[in-house]
Amino acid sequence: MPSLEIHAEPEAISIKLAKTAVVMIDMQRDFLEPGGFGESLGNDVSLLAAAIGPCKALLDAVRQQGMLVIHTREGHLPDMSDAHKAKVERGDPSVRIGQMGPMGRILIRGEPGQDIIPELYPQAGEPVIDKPGKGAFYATEFESILQANGIEDLIVCGVTTEVCVHTTIREANDRGYRCIVPGDCCGSYIPEFHEMGLRMIKAQGGIFGWVTDSQRILAAMGG
Repeated sequence: MPSLEIHAEPEAISIKLAKTAVVMIDMQRDFLEPGGFGESLGNDVSLLAAAIGPCKALLDAVRQQGMLVIHTREGHLPDMSDAHKAKVERGDPSVRIGQMGPMGRILIRGEPGQDIIPELYPQAGEPVIDKPGKGAFYATEFESILQANGIEDLIVCGVTTEVCVHTTIREANDRGYRCIVPGDCCGSYIPEFHEMGLRMIKAQGGIFGWVTDSQRILAAMGG
């Protein structure tokens, strides 16, 4: 696989495709689809849906390149033994984790709402990480997969920008991975949080990583 130079902020970055993984964070039905858990909390899910098209275009391109693609899903075991009280016992009791929601039990593994949206569904052989926390590293096999594949750089997409995407990027940065974030492949229910989240990543010379967009990545691939 070749190397690519991607135009980004605060500066361009060169990556080797064989050592780069694309990570799709929590593109789940309950978060993105009308009638799901996210909308039941009063959120405008169309703000997240705007990321679906760019993510699909990026996935199509990197799959053609044979790059490693990893998907994550936030969710807990049916007995909720991996769900801490600090996470569960907040907000309206009727719409908490584990309660019955519009698409099954909320954020419980195996329920329809916890699964990935059809437009971005994993292909055969692409790892799917079920994570009990916000970051992809906590209590998962995520880093073992990265190490087994010799991964050094991550292209991180998904929702929401300021929560699960940001947590994963911060943890990756501490572990020595370089993170590239195509902003149009991420989304938040709160637009100013999305904007500020991207600004935080690229601040101070790229304190957490590099920010770009899907078109610049596709252009670097010759698409």
